[in-house]
Amino acid sequence: MKVALVTGGGSGIGAATARRLAADGWGVAITGRRPEPLDALADELDALALPGDVGERADAEAAVAATVEHFGGLDGLVLNAGRSGAPGSLLEVDPDGFADVHRVNVLGSLVTARAAIQPLLERKGALVAVSSVAGLRAAPDSVAYCSSKAALVMLAQCIAVDHGPAGVRANVVCPGWTRTPMGDRAMAGLAGGPDEAYAEATRHVPLRRACGPEEVAGAIAWLLSDDASYVNGAVLTVDGGGTVVDIGALAFAESGR
Repeated sequence: MKVALVTGGGSGIGAATARRLAADGWGVAITGRRPEPLDALADELDALALPGDVGERADAEAAVAATVEHFGGLDGLVLNAGRSGAPGSLLEVDPDGFADVHRVNVLGSLVTARAAIQPLLERKGALVAVSSVAGLRAAPDSVAYCSSKAALVMLAQCIAVDHGPAGVRANVVCPGWTRTPMGDRAMAGLAGGPDEAYAEATRHVPLRRACGPEEVAGAIAWLLSDDASYVNGAVLTVDGGGTVVDIGALAFAESGR
């Protein structure tokens, strides 16, 4: 049986990934800061719940060690734990808030991957980092979040280069707007209810809708699988085509020209 550790596994994309991997026959461990959803999901999936903050080195190392001890090894790591917050441009962002976003999104991923690399090497396993289209395209007043997600992309690609020769693959998924609790909180800033807000946020996305967390989970499961055995250092957008849109041409399309 293959074994995976999913960080930020209590809800959203992390929970959907845990469910998908469990359905595919993986042994699954999930970690996150809130024990209640972790315990509920662990009971549902017969998974291992490991409450903790991966932004803290001791918690990250303990989660990896407990996974390996419980299952006997590690084949897959999903770096999904993340946070938003610290809004603002360069002139407005709070430096402490900026640092905390990077502590969770980048440093937490680094220390977890560092703790996991040896067991992954032993089984020639795979790692998937959950970044965002915000790591590929800049958004207004989002210097903290966008820069952290861009750093996560490069962290995974550096792992791919450094540890690919020993058989460990590292890849990235970059979701667009996804209907998760984090996405719902962001949508609260737009008028109307959640459905109207997501529709407005994705009105220029070619598929004209938000992503479901299960769709991101499917991409993650594929990247961890043997079907992706020669995929390393890749950045897979799961965004309905949003990042390929030429924004300069939208005015012509909307005018009917």
